[in-house]
Amino acid sequence: MRIALALALMSGPALAAPCDGALSDFTAAMTAEAVAAGLPEDAARRYLAGARIDEGVLKADRSQGVFRMSFIDFSRRLISQNRLEKGRALAAQHAAIFDRAAADYGVPRGILLAFWAFETDYGAVQGDFNTRDALVTLGHDCRRPELFQPQILAAIALHDKGDLPTDTTGAWAGEIGMVQMLPADILARGVDGDGDGHVTLKTSVPDALLSGARLLQHHGWQAEQPWLAEVTLPAQMDWALSGLEGQLPVAEWQAMGVTGREALPEGTASLILPQGRFGPAFLAYPNFHTLFDWNQSFTYVLTGAYFATRLEGAPVYDAGSPEPGLEDTQMMRLQEKLAARGHDVGKIDGILGSDTRKAVQKEQQRLGLPADAWPTKALLEAL
Repeated sequence: MRIALALALMSGPALAAPCDGALSDFTAAMTAEAVAAGLPEDAARRYLAGARIDEGVLKADRSQGVFRMSFIDFSRRLISQNRLEKGRALAAQHAAIFDRAAADYGVPRGILLAFWAFETDYGAVQGDFNTRDALVTLGHDCRRPELFQPQILAAIALHDKGDLPTDTTGAWAGEIGMVQMLPADILARGVDGDGDGHVTLKTSVPDALLSGARLLQHHGWQAEQPWLAEVTLPAQMDWALSGLEGQLPVAEWQAMGVTGREALPEGTASLILPQGRFGPAFLAYPNFHTLFDWNQSFTYVLTGAYFATRLEGAPVYDAGSPEPGLEDTQMMRLQEKLAARGHDVGKIDGILGSDTRKAVQKEQQRLGLPADAWPTKALLEAL
């Protein structure tokens, strides 16, 4: 009942604990929220006692520079021969667990291995931020309190169950364990894969992998369906059809001259060109979209999805010869110009996110440029 009440509150309106005030006032308000959610007051007080603001968490939250990298640079940084070989070895070592994940939740081993590798290097680097302090810091900070205050409630619920000691460590944003899940996801979707009565994502491979699979199933992953396939492109086509919003039957893409480097699965897919029409090209199927519930970065998700295909036997992608992209200051100038023309590009941060890509494509169409959503100096100068 306590957990059900906590989950009901977490799915409701944003919480009311004051942000950016005295920490003691914040923890008192969070304790009251926990009690209102049906959690024991002593559990809330016990968990929040000694909590502190971690300036390192705030610094990490405001400087996610890795997402400024291009797909080619990012994927080459994250994917190594060692990670491929280790992933394949772990697939064999834990075959029974991966078989269970596929049977119970429909998630293939390549996907689970890819996120296990990227999130924690297969469990070796799980983060050394105190989870309680990270959540309290971000819940108290006024940038995104509505996202992190509910996570504090979930952490209290897990602590009350004996699954989250106050000295638990993890990522700066509060994710925990080998596949880095937030407390609310663990509370709602965690799986006791090893049957010891607890969900322990830091040390139990069965718990971590099966919990990750169950979470992806919850977000809409469809069993025995594709997620990504590399393609080669014709010299000319309507590039404005590319992008995650442009979903067409694979047969229609093929009729335009798009061909797979391997046999293309049937279905509906989007043509994604992470570095424009001269760079790598992929068809992204509906399962690809569910991965954004794990991480919202387009480059991260695409790299993870591609690595999953490599782990399952796909060849190295053809990098092509993409046009040079923009440097950070140029990207910020471009975002400013796009915003001035009425486009919603989100924060002016120099990161080529999905909103900026959409705006770039629209301006390319308006200016009569190839609308492949890849920002170049020519576009910047034209604006």
